[in-house]
Amino acid sequence: MGTGDKVDNTGQDLGGKAKEAAGKLTDNERLEAEGKGDQAGASVKKAGENIKDAFKK
Repeated sequence: MGTGDKVDNTGQDLGGKAKEAAGKLTDNERLEAEGKGDQAGASVKKAGENIKDAFKK
C-alpha cells in the first residue's frame, strides 16, 4: 500500500469518526450514519490495498 493511500484511508476513517461523533452529539442520525459509512469505506479500501500488496510479494 502506498503512503498516499494510507494517508487517504486514515483521513477518511478519522473524518468518519468525527462525523459519527458529531451526529451523536447533535442527535443527527443521518450524520452519524454517514460517518459510519465513511469508516466502512475506508476499511474496504484498506482491505483492497492489502490484497494488492499480498499479490505483489
